[in-house]
Amino acid sequence: MAPTTSAFPHRADAPVAERRPHTYAVHGRQITDDYAWLKAENWQAVLKDPGALPTDIAAYLNAENAYAEAMLADAAGLRKTLVAEMRGRIREDDSGVPDPDGPWSYYTRHREGGQHPLVCRRPRDPARPDDLGAEADEVILIDGDREGAGLAFFEIAAAVHADDHGRLAWSADTKGSELYTIRVRDLGAGRDLDDRVEATSGEAVWAGDGASFWYVAVDANHRPAKVMRHRVGTAQSEDETVYSEPDPGYFVHIGQTQSGAYLAVTASDHETSEVHLLDRHAAHAPLTVVQPREPLLIYSVEHRADALYILTNADGAEDFKIVTAPLATPGRAHWRDLVPYRAGVMIRHLHLLADHLVRLEIENARPRIIVRDVTTGEEHAVAFAEEAYSLGLQSGHAFATPVIRFVYSSMTTPAETWDYDCATRERTLRKRQSVPSGHDPAAYVTRRLFATAPDGAQVPISLLHRRDLPLDGSAPLLLYGYGSYGTLMPAAFRTNLLSLVDRGFVYAIAHVRGGTEKGWRWYLDGKREKKPNTFSDFVACARALVEARYTSEKSIVAHGGSAGGMLMGAVANLAPELFAGIVADVPFVDVLNTMLDADLPLTPPEWPEWGNPAESEEAFRTILSYSPYENVEPKAYPAILALGGLTDPRVTYWEPAKWVARLRATMTGGGPVILRINMEAGHGGAAGRFDRLEEVGLIYAFALMAVGKV
Repeated sequence: MAPTTSAFPHRADAPVAERRPHTYAVHGRQITDDYAWLKAENWQAVLKDPGALPTDIAAYLNAENAYAEAMLADAAGLRKTLVAEMRGRIREDDSGVPDPDGPWSYYTRHREGGQHPLVCRRPRDPARPDDLGAEADEVILIDGDREGAGLAFFEIAAAVHADDHGRLAWSADTKGSELYTIRVRDLGAGRDLDDRVEATSGEAVWAGDGASFWYVAVDANHRPAKVMRHRVGTAQSEDETVYSEPDPGYFVHIGQTQSGAYLAVTASDHETSEVHLLDRHAAHAPLTVVQPREPLLIYSVEHRADALYILTNADGAEDFKIVTAPLATPGRAHWRDLVPYRAGVMIRHLHLLADHLVRLEIENARPRIIVRDVTTGEEHAVAFAEEAYSLGLQSGHAFATPVIRFVYSSMTTPAETWDYDCATRERTLRKRQSVPSGHDPAAYVTRRLFATAPDGAQVPISLLHRRDLPLDGSAPLLLYGYGSYGTLMPAAFRTNLLSLVDRGFVYAIAHVRGGTEKGWRWYLDGKREKKPNTFSDFVACARALVEARYTSEKSIVAHGGSAGGMLMGAVANLAPELFAGIVADVPFVDVLNTMLDADLPLTPPEWPEWGNPAESEEAFRTILSYSPYENVEPKAYPAILALGGLTDPRVTYWEPAKWVARLRATMTGGGPVILRINMEAGHGGAAGRFDRLEEVGLIYAFALMAVGKV
């Protein structure tokens, strides 16, 4: 079946970036970067104040944005239609399921027309476990719409109440740069206190007495590096340093054990972790390390009575196991297996209650929940019959409860939130996702296929299409991929996708190596020297879908973001003939230069994932062999839409900007190549839920134009 011609206008006035060659040498190899100047020397200042962007760079990015609008102008009406459709599938006054904690139930909701969440609670009867409180008794704790009014960007990161329910520590970002300010709200008075804790990661954990809380401070290079304790009513300058991470390659995170007894401080990179505990009810007590860091040892910790329950890859448990250790002597020498390692069955998450240990595991890309009675050791599974589906555990506030909460969906089935009693095995449906404009699951088909990679690996593909779609190769297809950091791409329900699927698209997820859909080995086989497997897997998936007549060559639009954007850049170089279009969302495409710059926020922690090209010639040559920016060639490329955010600290704006400039200067045909930089947002794009739809509408309009469906 011949592919459809694209619907982009023919324009020759794309911005041309000036070439200002910068040459450097690494391991005896000369590298010339013509567009290095697009990286602002004052990038740290730009993260805090976008107005600090140098004028020549600002002029270039603004020109690119104007060109993007001109190239997509013919789809202006389509974009409005798409946004209206997607908005029509959202219940605007939607509410989360309340999470009980003592005398209150906490939840978030949106008001009709509201962009940002409201953080709420309502009183309940703690003596009645099933009581979640009456809606009429609602108290709005944080009104996101009011707090974000008049701001170009606003995002709430966390809202954490103290044990006595009298105060709330809440954090927000107003630039998109992920520099969060924590404030303290007096819930009795309904107003914020004078406390303002700046430049944090957004996390907060209260001390048991509610007089202080811990947070993570971000250093000058935008890395979460220190745990601080802030006493309510004092200045940030008086805050106490509780933990300081000496290794720039480790990021610091905090949380509390499900038991509520301990603050957990985790320092980790992508392959090693170390956990320290501190008694939340003795705020001045010292931290206690559970097990000092060892290379390649990963573990996380939960607490019950006088024991710790630890999820770990120790002793060759590649797909993880669960061990226990005495609280008094928590080191590895005292670890004893509770749930042994089973090859190919990856334990992704451990959730511990007073009487039950719950684990979320995945085997051959299918998740399930296993419940274990801590006293008897008896286990049972909570599983589902669909061919491909998404399953997630939600950690609530309660510990002394037999009830867990999970969310189930598939690509055809809207999300269902269930409470499950581990003792009685009774399920209670708390919420079914509403689609106001209507949705008939029977009108759609979800499937799980496998593609054969060049080395014989079987790569899972999850796909969705209308039941009445002719499978004769004539359909366009959107193929999504990520494949890094062990991240699993769930086969979940997404209402936005229906706008493409109802227009005749097949939607598919390529579960390529670098994720953990098939266990930890699936991840290891897609990182560092094996990173090229991620790219060849994606191409194999595209070819398998063509062979199975779900689509045809040049009718495929590829989509990926962040590290998945790097995948997009790589497959654009590797197999451009397959694709009608490529959407690279905040794409990590300047891999070599970024990994050589140790001052950038994420670089040292990323070396375990990609390799350190400054220290290792092998890592240098591997990265150089696939880095999308360095491997642009004089050949025809498909239509490309690259998206970035000016205040993005993860994938800096200059990565897509440089890539687009080199593509335009080098390619011999194809295109167009379009760059759009959000000048008011960062890695996640727009924060408001309806503003985000505008960005999705832009992507979908591009995809439809790429296959001539406008």
